[in-house]
Amino acid sequence: MSSVESFYDVIRRQGITRRSFTKFCSLTASSLGFGPLAASKMAYALENKPRVPVIWMHGLECTCCSESFIRSAHPLVKDVVLSMISLDYDDTIMAAAGHQAEAILEETKEKYKGKYILAVEGNPPLNEGGMFCIDGGKPFVEKLKYMAEDAMAIIAWGACASWGCVQAAAPNPTQATPIDKVIRDKPIIKVPGCPPIAEVMTGVVTFITTFGRLPELDRQGRPKMFYSQRIHDKCYRRPHFDAGQFVEEWDDEAARKGYCLYKMGCKGPTTYNACSTVRWNGGVSFPIQSGHGCIGCSEEGFWDKGPFYERLSTIHQFGVEKNADEIGLAAVGVVGAAVATHAALTAVQRVTKRFDSDRR
Repeated sequence: MSSVESFYDVIRRQGITRRSFTKFCSLTASSLGFGPLAASKMAYALENKPRVPVIWMHGLECTCCSESFIRSAHPLVKDVVLSMISLDYDDTIMAAAGHQAEAILEETKEKYKGKYILAVEGNPPLNEGGMFCIDGGKPFVEKLKYMAEDAMAIIAWGACASWGCVQAAAPNPTQATPIDKVIRDKPIIKVPGCPPIAEVMTGVVTFITTFGRLPELDRQGRPKMFYSQRIHDKCYRRPHFDAGQFVEEWDDEAARKGYCLYKMGCKGPTTYNACSTVRWNGGVSFPIQSGHGCIGCSEEGFWDKGPFYERLSTIHQFGVEKNADEIGLAAVGVVGAAVATHAALTAVQRVTKRFDSDRR
């Protein structure tokens, strides 16, 4: 396949019409919230720019990121993998194996030096010289460093690659380590979650393909387009939080009414992700909508931050955002103050009337 073949070249060869192509660009741009002008920019980029070569490697992980990725609906993962990018190596889904697969890896590294994206799912263990994860006869950490040398940028898929996840949870006997602690001289895009939302993963790839640059990142290295707001900010149960209406026990009357799950351990107020807006399974639902609190899987060290069903004791924010007890006390205080004020005014009125009567 030619190294200069574009996404448009591929889909035209597959019999896709121009009309279908422009509809694809419009739908993808709108689903990712890029704005009205992005569709034309996307069409131009996909027509003229060569497909981005991608090498996808696996360290210590459970493959849940790949499982999530292949379920993307906007865009469909088949369009991403088969047409939008050039996925030259992924030992989980590629047909090649053994020496043939390793030869493809070497060939891609040499052919696209400085131009390929290194996508990493999982993390490298450092203990015992990295011997807890062997890939192609070598410790994965060595293979990771070698392939990162000539990469344009690195995408750290999921909580494993971004933060370490369960492998790095205490006591961490293998010394599992996030990607950015090993690779320090390359730009790294962290796409955390256990797993990340499918459309968030394909959205990051689409952005790089369309604009030829990395998306704007927050101070922790996550794309702002998906990780700039807390789940709490756009949660449909938020009004119940502000009103002090909480589920106290699983399947109680409050749970049936869809009240806030904060007291049941929901980490939505401290978790930055797009779950409450993009949602899962093609936008059908997300854990809170299904009746289970957020476990904060896109945040660093979420495995070591206490039981998932232990509620947050304090939330340091502003305005009406207080913890559940403070909301309740504030409500009681407001009512009490109103009653006291009313009583005081009534007493003053009575004294005034009595004084006026005595003067007469």
